[in-house]
Amino acid sequence: MENKAYIGDDVNGRAVKVLGFTASHDLQPQAAQQNGTVINVSAPPPASPVREKWGKNIEFLLSCVALSVGFGNVWRFPYTAFNNGGGAFVIPYLIVLFIIGRPVYYLEMVLGQFSNRGCVKVYDLAPAMRGIGVGQTIAIFTVITYYAAILAITFRYLVASFSVELPWSTCDPSWVNCVDSNLVGNISMRNVSKVQSSAELYFRNTVLKKAASLDDGIGTPDWKLVLCLVVAWTCITAILIRGIKSSGKFSYFLAIFPYIIIFILLIRSVTLPGAWNGIKYFFTPQWDKLLTVQVWYEAVTQCFFSLTICFGGLIVYSSFNDFHNNIYRHAVIITWLDTFTSMIAGCIVFGVIGNLAHVTGEADITKVVKSGPGLTFETYPDAIAKFDWVPQLFSVLFFFMLFLLGIGTLIGIVTSVITAIHDQNPHWKRWKVVLVVSAVGFCVGLVYVTPGGLFILDLMDYYGATFVTLTLAVFELLTFAWIYGVNRVCKDIEFMLGVKTGLFWRICWGIVTPLVVLIILLFSIINYVPKDMPSGYNAFGWCLYAAAVLQLPAWAVYAWFRNSNQQDWLKRIKATLSPTFDWGPEDASVRSKYYTFMSEQEPSGSSTTSMTQDFSLVKYIRKKLLD
Repeated sequence: MENKAYIGDDVNGRAVKVLGFTASHDLQPQAAQQNGTVINVSAPPPASPVREKWGKNIEFLLSCVALSVGFGNVWRFPYTAFNNGGGAFVIPYLIVLFIIGRPVYYLEMVLGQFSNRGCVKVYDLAPAMRGIGVGQTIAIFTVITYYAAILAITFRYLVASFSVELPWSTCDPSWVNCVDSNLVGNISMRNVSKVQSSAELYFRNTVLKKAASLDDGIGTPDWKLVLCLVVAWTCITAILIRGIKSSGKFSYFLAIFPYIIIFILLIRSVTLPGAWNGIKYFFTPQWDKLLTVQVWYEAVTQCFFSLTICFGGLIVYSSFNDFHNNIYRHAVIITWLDTFTSMIAGCIVFGVIGNLAHVTGEADITKVVKSGPGLTFETYPDAIAKFDWVPQLFSVLFFFMLFLLGIGTLIGIVTSVITAIHDQNPHWKRWKVVLVVSAVGFCVGLVYVTPGGLFILDLMDYYGATFVTLTLAVFELLTFAWIYGVNRVCKDIEFMLGVKTGLFWRICWGIVTPLVVLIILLFSIINYVPKDMPSGYNAFGWCLYAAAVLQLPAWAVYAWFRNSNQQDWLKRIKATLSPTFDWGPEDASVRSKYYTFMSEQEPSGSSTTSMTQDFSLVKYIRKKLLD
């Protein structure tokens, strides 16, 4: 009995093998012209999956929670919201989560689980676009280096929390215009131009020894923070060195425990005098700012960081799933939980800011604290210092919670880098890759624990992470939706999960999501303003951006030359944009069933000639999007 198999071309244009069998040379030209040619091959013997898998389904869910619900929510979201007008940011953020965040989250989960490939190998669906995955790996490694530095600062606070008195609760005699963070009552600060809490000054003067600018360089690393950075990378390495099952076991604690502390802090924050004024500012929209592109740009980029989409981490985590795992349910649960956590974190931070405004008598919320990456390390400690009963205990619990959140996020994104390297070099020992990535990450991270570290963090976050991710996200969405095709993705979902994909997902994947991201990218380029620092640093930022984004044309050229046996340049282009011959489920028996399923989906009587004669843009869009 014969099975029909769905094949594509290999990148060299040669006769291709399907599950160990070779297609005849006569059929290859047709396969090059029309991706999805149907041929007959004998059924191959089944093969067992070789990729490492999660121990249990719940471990995947909790690991995704730990990955997506972390620093992006508790550290980055509050200061981004504060920078962009509180309520003026929340509304665009929620809209963006609905039309971009959730669709992309589900899409990346689908392709990772379906192909059992990492963030680079998943582009076997269009080899010319493999540079997207490489560029995203560079971007996510940039994020890793400064997330680890934030984790080091967190550990520094955790150690300081064991003091008899919290060191940031009262002002140092040398600090001017300072207000004790443990003060709950109101005070008069007339004739004082700028008031700062002791928690804010402790962070800037004691922990970071923050420089006023980069005019004199970044300075030397603080030895205490260096030791904390060693601890952070040691924890990450110890968890990852034994593989994905080891990190899955840790996910139970990493995903659940932090919520206990978050709710305790929320209760304390909202009961502070003046807290509701800050929370009101957080949720009250400023309609004039909604018309500014900058707010929407920040909402989109925060969505990427909050859900960890378009970085490759989700594709990697999903690639360790069983093939028929119900990821639709997981995607819905995690995206709602992520949004909920961001809102809770925002209430905590803005509640504390509202209290500080009440204490100092400042009517303008925006003038109470300075915005920026350090906001979280100024507002959370300030809230803890106001606890009436054993503030040291809650401080230990909070920073331990924040440390766990950081570990959970870093495990996921470091795993994506390790998997990208290991997929390309499977003969390398995984533990050796872990050690090398950790060592390099630690060395780069030393830059962020210097007096000028926060400036460098802001620079790398903008050029090396945010700008790169936004650019590559456009190409990722175009590749998945229009080169591979929304329709093909939906058929893959139907085969994998046994469900039909609704019109909402199709429209978002094919039109709304890529269009919105593209518009935001274009406006961000048009309205580009260099960072307020010496020009050499901005030049370095552009070099980092180029190093990541230029991976796309470089790998496209590589795919073109690897397909040099194909003489017709149109066929050559099509071959580089068609799935490789082994694209599909990892397990050979499942892949055979997939080929049969796809051959049954092929319209009867279709041929290359008829398609060429009847081609129109409308039919092409319908084929890729709806058919």
